[in-house]
Amino acid sequence: MALDRWIALILLGICLAYGYTAWFTMDEGLAPFMRRNPIWPSTFPKVLSVIGIIGTLIILLGLEKSEEQTGPIDYRRLAEYHLVLALLLLALMVAYALCLRPVGFLISTTAFLVLGSFILGERKWHVMVPIALLATLIVWYLVQQVLGIYLRPLPGILGG
Repeated sequence: MALDRWIALILLGICLAYGYTAWFTMDEGLAPFMRRNPIWPSTFPKVLSVIGIIGTLIILLGLEKSEEQTGPIDYRRLAEYHLVLALLLLALMVAYALCLRPVGFLISTTAFLVLGSFILGERKWHVMVPIALLATLIVWYLVQQVLGIYLRPLPGILGG
């Protein structure tokens, strides 16, 4: 079996465990007034698990393959697959998770989006920075004001 199918099989196991948790164990401790809400805290994890299961099954069954593809991923030639960029993105995700609380949502998310797009090859700073700022502000507004979930916008030093 090709490397992409092995990865899909591992991700299928993770999505199944995540889906089991979302469908059967997350809603047991809900307060009675929350049970009448149309959207529960487990709604997004349920959707994510279903999308993940469908995506991994598509890869496992080979439905995403087209006639133009050259072949499966060759694990003996991993150095040719931009592994450094993938590891940089993973390190950036970890740094984002660690900086989210002390640095604040607005600064850390904007920096994550700008640096992530830079790693992926975008070099137009006059496009990257405004789009990252706008996306960050929209997400912060939706989470903070619409959903009512507090996100520390700025670091404590700046009044966050």
